[in-house]
Amino acid sequence: MPRAQYDIAVGDLSGTRAVVTGASDGVGLGIAMTLAGAGAEVVMPVRNQPKGQAAAALIREQHPRAKLSLEALDLSSLESVATLGDRLLREAVPIHLLINNAGVMTPPDRQTTADGYELQFGTNHLGHFALTGHLLPLLKAGRARVTSQTSIAARSGTINWDDLNWAHNYDGMGAYRQSKIAVGLFGLELSRRSAAERWGITSNISHPGVAPTSLLAARPELGRADDTMGVRIIRWLSARGLIVGTVDSARLPALMAAVAPDAMDCTFYGPQWPGNVGGPPGEQKLWKPLRSNENAARMWTASEQLTGVEFS
Repeated sequence: MPRAQYDIAVGDLSGTRAVVTGASDGVGLGIAMTLAGAGAEVVMPVRNQPKGQAAAALIREQHPRAKLSLEALDLSSLESVATLGDRLLREAVPIHLLINNAGVMTPPDRQTTADGYELQFGTNHLGHFALTGHLLPLLKAGRARVTSQTSIAARSGTINWDDLNWAHNYDGMGAYRQSKIAVGLFGLELSRRSAAERWGITSNISHPGVAPTSLLAARPELGRADDTMGVRIIRWLSARGLIVGTVDSARLPALMAAVAPDAMDCTFYGPQWPGNVGGPPGEQKLWKPLRSNENAARMWTASEQLTGVEFS
């Protein structure tokens, strides 16, 4: 079945500095490629330096004049996050776009970050929360747009308030859902706090739908020796233009949220096909787990306590 082609127009981003986490492959690489092609200077913080170098080389193959800088970042280590924050603060270059995109998904057995937090909650949410907090002066200086990438998994589930770190009765998908609900709540709460404190930052959220990325692929370091059945099915459907998206289409909601002229603050963007698993990007209604301002404020307070990072 032929697949409908769609894209979004991205204007000239010359003079824009963008930070994109998870830019070494998949959706993040597609986002970084598009921004670099539009003239932005793209900062690529990555955990795996050889993989990051390969991604940067691929971008330069398509855009020889791309302005890229590769940085070391392990979102599962608050020390690593602080080190990158300090380095960029010393550079004192305003940041205009921050796309919190990187993530890990469903290790079969519970793993923890360098700081002892459940790996998915610690990496997907706390790492990005801390990074945004460390970069706050540069985001203010750039009157930045922050786009945080949640997941279709966040359309259901809850925050395990009694055990945020899933120390008891670990459920890989439950913990993943929580981490991505937390990301969404953070992105919306950041918008509200920026407005209240007059930081000059706008913040919205997006999700990529379902696409054959590496999230469910074999990841020996996560205890997953082989591709999951889920990713095999997703690849099969994607290759035939059925239901789900592609890695290329999955980059579009975050790009729309970050750079589209009519993209709005405190708004949610995702694919528009039924079920929001694929299709062209657009604005969509908040899922129920993302609607509580009270939960967002509560998660913000918990995140400040757990990371030691305060937005001041």
